[in-house]
Amino acid sequence: MVSVALFVAVFLACIVEAVEALTILLAAGTTRGWRSALIGGAVAVVTLAVIVVVLGPAISAIPISYLRLLVGGLLLVFGVGWLRKAIMRASGLKALHDEDKIYTEKLAAARAASTEKRPLVGDWYAFTLSFKGVLLESPQSWPSRCCTCSCSPHAPSSCRTSWRRSSDALAEELRA
Repeated sequence: MVSVALFVAVFLACIVEAVEALTILLAAGTTRGWRSALIGGAVAVVTLAVIVVVLGPAISAIPISYLRLLVGGLLLVFGVGWLRKAIMRASGLKALHDEDKIYTEKLAAARAASTEKRPLVGDWYAFTLSFKGVLLESPQSWPSRCCTCSCSPHAPSSCRTSWRRSSDALAEELRA
């Protein structure tokens, strides 16, 4: 049962990041043009695939306890910062977000940005926006996959060494 709950939690975290990357891609496409935005997204996916192929096996050489410490420390640092901002907003010391205003400002900035053309890409702004959006949003779910694979006391020892083996073990448990 723990494995199923773990699988659902990690799956939902990955879906959230995929939706965020897709939202950036859609915004770039509707604002600046689809061709350059789709090329930027595709190049980012290929770049991520190369990074995973090259660095994926190397990550299993790092002990899981160090990875947990690193990710936990980063989450703590960012979480405390977000908590501080939330407290300041709730107390009135910091202005609340005006999402409509932010949207109109960002939309106006995107439409006013240079329409510089580059070979193979077309609109450089749309390409760069979607490339960076997909490239930076996708790895945000990696810590959840990395640091939760051995949480279950019933997980096989192979689950504690690499992401691929942990997902294979989880798939086997789900099939059983």
